[in-house]
Amino acid sequence: MARFRARSAVALIASAALLAACSGGTTDESAAEGDGGEDGGGSDVTITWWHNSNTDPGMGYYAEVADKFETDNPGVTIEIEAMPHEDMTTQLEAAFQSGNMPDIYMERGGGELRAHVAAGLTKDISEAAAETIETIGASANGWQVDGKTYGLPFSLGVVGFWYNTQIWADNGLEAPATWDDFYAAIETLKAAGVAPLSVGAASSWPLAHYYYYFALRECSQETVETGLAEFDFSDGCWTKAADDLKVFVDSEPFNDGFLATVAQEGPTSASGLLANGQVSAEMQGHWEPGVMQGLNDGEPVENIDWFPFPAIEGGEGDAAAAIGGGDAWAASADAPDEAVDFMIYLLSDEVQTGFAELNMGLPTNPNATGAVADMTLASLLEFREASPYIQLYFDTALGTNVGNAMNAAVVNVFAGADPASIIADTQAAAELE
Repeated sequence: MARFRARSAVALIASAALLAACSGGTTDESAAEGDGGEDGGGSDVTITWWHNSNTDPGMGYYAEVADKFETDNPGVTIEIEAMPHEDMTTQLEAAFQSGNMPDIYMERGGGELRAHVAAGLTKDISEAAAETIETIGASANGWQVDGKTYGLPFSLGVVGFWYNTQIWADNGLEAPATWDDFYAAIETLKAAGVAPLSVGAASSWPLAHYYYYFALRECSQETVETGLAEFDFSDGCWTKAADDLKVFVDSEPFNDGFLATVAQEGPTSASGLLANGQVSAEMQGHWEPGVMQGLNDGEPVENIDWFPFPAIEGGEGDAAAAIGGGDAWAASADAPDEAVDFMIYLLSDEVQTGFAELNMGLPTNPNATGAVADMTLASLLEFREASPYIQLYFDTALGTNVGNAMNAAVVNVFAGADPASIIADTQAAAELE
């Protein structure tokens, strides 16, 4: 289950030539050129599949899904490696560089995907998965390059503020619609001796979400999309968003010692502080209820709800737009056809419904969205479906080098640096691309 949005440090040096060493496992080379696994094809095929659902119920569910596919497709064997997210990203980084990739892996899209496609690492599935791509619709946009599709997103979520409804009610507060409302709520909570927000600054990436959202509210959709695609941050809204961030940090809304607080590990993490009621809220993605449950002896945390990033008066961005992202199944360039067949099966009504019923994420197949069992996640899904657009995390959209530069500059602003450094440092990194 993808509960962690961790930084990827994929530094591609791989080339298409390295793909000759890939491990995509057919026991009969003709199978890779064959008709797929539905009729067995007379060949044995082994598919390697890496994912990060390394705990139940997700790990067990995916094992059952693979068993079902093998039964329906005689001759196909699926070898699963379920590993912690951090381990998976490390191993994927090595795989991208060596060319020894799994047949199916998790791809985050954006600039990272563009780099993989440019290096010849990822399979074009536009024709083979055309029907599935049509079913999931715009959700596939983040995994397309030059009009071709390279991944099938299976979970797509958004970032928002998760808050303790009891704390807010005890202080006479409601979810804020504007930043004026939010600043008033922050002052009320501080006056009552309650830390308004936790943030895992020591993990860096949660801080970046704040700048992404200020920019999304200050800039028009066209400006955001053009800026990220063309590394053009000349519009004044980008600078205004940086100034907004500085004002917000200066309001001192965070838990004591937030610069040393980690995001999600242990009771003193940002998620842990919200789970045990020591702060009133935290901005995080759709994985937050699951993370807090894991920090609460496996029990769901009560009195938790969420609200979207508030609107900014005078901002050009749509208040209903959201920052988010997801995970997609992608195939290595020389993966057998049966690997794509299995990816299509993973996006089927049947598999996505089971995925939703177990609260493993927010499904992209519209025929499965009604099966999300958790009411809070269901409300988040409703917001996602109604949103005019979901902007992929800036660092993912920008690619590793430029995205890392932006994130590092945002972290420095939280530590007191000039907010103008966000644009300057990002632009400087972009000029090296």
